[in-house]
Amino acid sequence: MKPSIAGKDGKMRCFWCHETEQYTHYHDNEWGYPVDEDRRLFEKLCLEGFQAGLSWLTILKKRENFRKAFDNFDFNKIAKYTEKDVERLVLDAGIVRHRGKIEAVINNAKCAQHLIQEEGSLAHFFWRFEPDEKNQPDPMSISSSGISKDISKLLKKKGWKFVGPTTVYSFMQAMGLINDHAKDCDFRVASSKARRRFKRPTA
Repeated sequence: MKPSIAGKDGKMRCFWCHETEQYTHYHDNEWGYPVDEDRRLFEKLCLEGFQAGLSWLTILKKRENFRKAFDNFDFNKIAKYTEKDVERLVLDAGIVRHRGKIEAVINNAKCAQHLIQEEGSLAHFFWRFEPDEKNQPDPMSISSSGISKDISKLLKKKGWKFVGPTTVYSFMQAMGLINDHAKDCDFRVASSKARRRFKRPTA
């Protein structure tokens, strides 16, 4: 499969984003651009967990429903969820009604609070794992990396759930810790520029 395909506007884009306009918009404006907001980082890691076994497009179409159901992924609110909230979410047809994944979000919200106490912010924790861009593998060629395996192992040790190496790698791609736009994708340059301007979080 070709790494990039020309869209209706003539711009080259990563092959995976042409299925719908929503997907294309996500690719052009979000995917691969650096993020340092803890709520957004938490949201994306949770949604990547929900994606396991599904396509990202399925999750993207339901993203606003997820945000509504999970208090906009405010982990301080989610950490207080009870079994009553789990039952509410299991019955919510607007999201992926997987009890294990729902319970994992609540568990991970509590873990996020503990991690922030240790690291100062989620952003500081994740961005200290940013690899040297010169040493990255060819874009779109792998589904995990040594670093994603290290992060996954550390998160699991800290009690996080549904954070396997592939999930973490997808998170790294989306949040701009790596630039995995295909080499001939027109948006690779924009992503690279955004990463160069980005001020890395400190504790």
